[in-house]
Amino acid sequence: MIRLPLLDATLPDHFPPVEHALREPDGLLAAGGDLSPQRLLAAYAQGIFPWYSRGEPILWWSPDPRCVFATDRLHVSRRFARWLRGCDWRIGADEAFADVMRACAAPRPTQPTTWIDDDMLAAYTRLHALGHAHSVEVRDASGELVGGLYGVAIGRMFYGESMFSRRDNASKLALLALARVMHRNDMPLLDAQVASAHLFRLGAVEMPRDAFRSRIHALAACAPMPFADWRTALAARTPAELLR
Repeated sequence: MIRLPLLDATLPDHFPPVEHALREPDGLLAAGGDLSPQRLLAAYAQGIFPWYSRGEPILWWSPDPRCVFATDRLHVSRRFARWLRGCDWRIGADEAFADVMRACAAPRPTQPTTWIDDDMLAAYTRLHALGHAHSVEVRDASGELVGGLYGVAIGRMFYGESMFSRRDNASKLALLALARVMHRNDMPLLDAQVASAHLFRLGAVEMPRDAFRSRIHALAACAPMPFADWRTALAARTPAELLR
C-alpha cells in the first residue's frame, strides 16, 4: 500500500521536497490539501501540479523527467505549414476560459474519463479571474470554438494543463500560437508535464527534474507578461503569420 504525506490545510504554501516523490507511479508526491489559489500557485512555482480522478483525494505530482517545449523549437511539418498558409481560422486568448476547460474535460475515444471535474473548473476559473491562468482559443471562420488550451503563468513561465481539438490541427495551432507569443516575450519554456508520443512529435523534450526546477525558479521570479497583453498578443496573430 502506498503511503503519501498528507498536506496540512493550514499551510497552503507547504509541500514535501520533490525529491521525495515516488518513482512508481512516477512523481506522485502528496495527497490532500485544497485547490485554493495560494496552494496552486505555490505548487506550480515548485514544479508540482494536481492530477487525480473523481472520487480520489487531490493528488500532487512532480515527475522526473519533465516534459517541456522550448518555445522557439516547436516542430512545424511541411504539411502543417502548407495548411497554416491557407487557414482562415482566428486565434484568441482569454475570451472563453471556462469553455476551453469544459472542452478539455469532454470524453475522448482514448480518454473516456477526465480529471477536470467541477472543483478543478472552479479553482482554475478563480486563477483566471486573478490573472494567473490563461486560455488560447481557436475559432473557425463561422466563429465556432474548434480548439484550444489552458494553463497557468507565473512570472515568465507557463505551465500547460490541457488542450483539445474538435477539428484537425486545432490544438496544434493553439500550441504554436502560444509558443510564438511566449518566445517573443522572453518566455523560453512551456511545461507539458508528462511525456507522450504526440507531444514528442510536436517538438517536446524531456528535462531532468532538477534542471527543470532550476529553470522555473529563475523564470518565475521574472516580471510577468501583463494580463491584458495575453489577449492582444494572441489576437494579433493569423495562422499564416505563425510561420514567420
